[in-house]
Amino acid sequence: MSREKSDAPDELAELRAEVGREAQALQAAVDAVDQAAATHLGVNRTDLRCLEILFGGESTPGALAAELSLTSGSVTTMLDRLAKLDYVARHPEPGDRRKVIIRITDRAMAEAMRIYGPIALEGAGEVARYSAAELRTVLDFLRRSRELQDRHRTRIADLGER
Repeated sequence: MSREKSDAPDELAELRAEVGREAQALQAAVDAVDQAAATHLGVNRTDLRCLEILFGGESTPGALAAELSLTSGSVTTMLDRLAKLDYVARHPEPGDRRKVIIRITDRAMAEAMRIYGPIALEGAGEVARYSAAELRTVLDFLRRSRELQDRHRTRIADLGER
């Protein structure tokens, strides 16, 4: 991104600081929404993340374990909890009936739409306000921000536990 000649250094510094503050505020707001959703659903945050993954499509217990950084025993316990709430169902894999596929249930899908549907709808209205050029800039910022978080998650994990 090139800097326009009219950008005053003081204004640019303040805008950068404001972007940082708003990014932190957004992260806190998303976290608060997810906590409210987890509380409403009667699940913990890891369970909610599992449901989010399954909202995107079926998975296996092993893939969920890898995605959530859990042991196979922890995934089994989590899936038992979610099945008891009728949020997930286990299905035999058609090609190998010894393997299991995990799918989100219609009940969980309905609850997810009840919670997150209005956010997605209102968010789509907000996104519609921007031009293609502006959206490319927003998308670039979001991608770079996510990549930065991914890099630092790895760095922090490599520090080990205290």
